[in-house]
Parts: sequence; structure tokens; C-alpha cells
Amino acid sequence: MLRHPTRAPRKVTQMVIRSRAPTRIDFAGGTTDLPAFRNAEEGAVINAAIMRYAYCALREIEGNGFRIISQDMGTFVEASDIRELEYDGNLDLLKAAVRALDLPGGLEITVRCDAPPGSGTGSSASVGVAVLGLLDRLRQIRSGERGTRMTRFEIAELACQLETDLGIIGGKQDQYAAALGGLSYMRFDGDLVAVERIEASEPVLAEFEKHLVLVYSGQSRLSGDTNEKMITAYQNGEPQVVNAMRAVKRIAGDMYRAILEADLEWFGELLNEEWEARRQLHADVVTPEMAAMRDAALEAGAAGGKVCGAGGGGCMIFLAKPDEEGPVREALAEAGGHVLDFSFDTRGLQVWQLQ
Repeated sequence: MLRHPTRAPRKVTQMVIRSRAPTRIDFAGGTTDLPAFRNAEEGAVINAAIMRYAYCALREIEGNGFRIISQDMGTFVEASDIRELEYDGNLDLLKAAVRALDLPGGLEITVRCDAPPGSGTGSSASVGVAVLGLLDRLRQIRSGERGTRMTRFEIAELACQLETDLGIIGGKQDQYAAALGGLSYMRFDGDLVAVERIEASEPVLAEFEKHLVLVYSGQSRLSGDTNEKMITAYQNGEPQVVNAMRAVKRIAGDMYRAILEADLEWFGELLNEEWEARRQLHADVVTPEMAAMRDAALEAGAAGGKVCGAGGGGCMIFLAKPDEEGPVREALAEAGGHVLDFSFDTRGLQVWQLQ
């Protein structure tokens, strides 16, 4: 008699929740989403979420403790109780997220990010959004209630609030891009945020994406330092800075129209205009190395380019002339840059389980 082989019993595995949130490229208007500007004048930003993600994984562990691990920084924090998660400059944003949702212990959270640290692509905000997303999913699972999860807008706003509570000088565009995804035109009026997804045709978006080149300068930077200098000058009413802030806001609106009109030549010109206006915000925005890389890119066939985020290091984004992205990429690499491949992300925050 034939015997069927017996299957080995399935392993009982622990519950694991994973999440990811995209980083972003800001094309114009960055800094106008900071409180000092948006509370005095309405800010405006145009940005795109990209497929370079912050990833998080959550596992239940024995006991009531917490363990948070950053694979990028090679650091971790551990506490036997949520009240022992003190803010000391080590993974404070992750600690704040755990405290904000006030979940029982017995959790291990691991994070990593595709973007280089200090890249100017909003990676810290992406980590915050990804952590809040999986903690919110766990809260729903443990409560056993349907419809209790936060919306993506609520997650983005809470991520903004956590940074404010920690004294981090930053705006709101990063968190909303990470939570919502897409190519967006955002406006900021005090605490109010309006996000308009730019619904360009697929051929236009494909053409746009093909000719964009993202490069990491190799110089990490602290956005809070540069932002503080810009905002202090704005609040002091320095004409050069006030006019430059208003210029980068106006350029964001022009870029919005350029994309809707499929006028990428105009978009390239606007990138250069944004570069010049941003340089007026502070001398530290553009380093000599970044200026040299941009010169090399323009000579090789870039129509325009600018710094990402607050500048002072990090990434730059370029728009190549038709079919010239190859030489632009090569020139940037020869100038010491690290070209980062990417595609647009349209989904924003994702949270999942395999069991």
C-alpha cells in the first residue's frame, strides 16, 4: 500500500507587521512650509514621492519591554517600560512615535532607509510615518475593533506634531509626501494643509521621470541648522531673504502649471530660477562641491538643477535635455556625485502582514 509522505507540522510564527513610506524630491517651495513662513504668508511646495523607501518591521517579543533598532545607523535603544524611553538624541523620533500611540510593551521595531542619511529627501519624516503606520495597525489588531485606524492625513499630521514636540525645526511637506505619495502641489496656511495630486498624463509623467537625475553630493547635512539660519533672517525682515522665500513659493506655482502644460523646457528653466533664489536664502545652502557638480551637469546636457531640501549638502535634482540624461549622469559621477536611481511612487504609506 502506498503511503503519502507526512507533512512536517507548520511552525507557529510570531506576528510581524511591516511598513514602508517613500522619500521625496522637492522641486520648489521648500522652506515655505516652515511655521515662521506659513503662519505669516501661505506657503506652497511642489514635490514627488519616490521609490526610495523607509522600511519598518515590528515584532512582538516576550515581556513588556521595547527595543528599537536602526540598521542604517547601527544603533538601538532598549527599555523595560515605555516610561524609560527618554529623549537623549538617540532615535528620539521613534521613541516619540511609540509613546504617542501608548501601546503595551513587548515590541521590537527595526528600521532602515534606502536614502543616504542627510540626503535632503525627507528620510527622517518617512521613517516617522512608516513607524506610525505599523503601530497604528498593531493598535487596531489588539483592540479588535474595525474602523479605528488613522487616515493617512492623520498619520502625516501626527508625524509633524512629534517633530515639533521634539524641537525639530521642519515643515510639513515631507510627512505628507511620505503618507500620501504621488506628484503633488501642496499649500500651507498656518496649520492647514491642502494637497492637490497633479494628474498629468502617463506619457508626460514618463517623459518627466526619464529625464530627471537625482545625485547625492556625498556630503550629509543637518537640515535644522540651515533652516534655522534661513528662518531667523526671514523673521528679521532681511529683504534678500524675504524676497527669495517669496520667489521659491511663486516658482512652485509656475512649476505646477509647467507640468500640466507638459512644458518640460519651462520646468528646466524654473529649476535654475529656484536654484538662484534658494542661494539667496543663506550662503550655506550651496557648497563649493555642489556648485561644481551642477556646473558639470549643465555642461553635459542638463537643462536645469537645484538642491533638495535645505541644502548645505545632501542631494540635487536635475532635468536633462531630451535624451541627454546619460551624459549628465556620467558627468555627475565623474564630479564625485553618487547617482541614485528612482521612480515615482504613487501609493504612499503601505502597511502589510504575511499572516
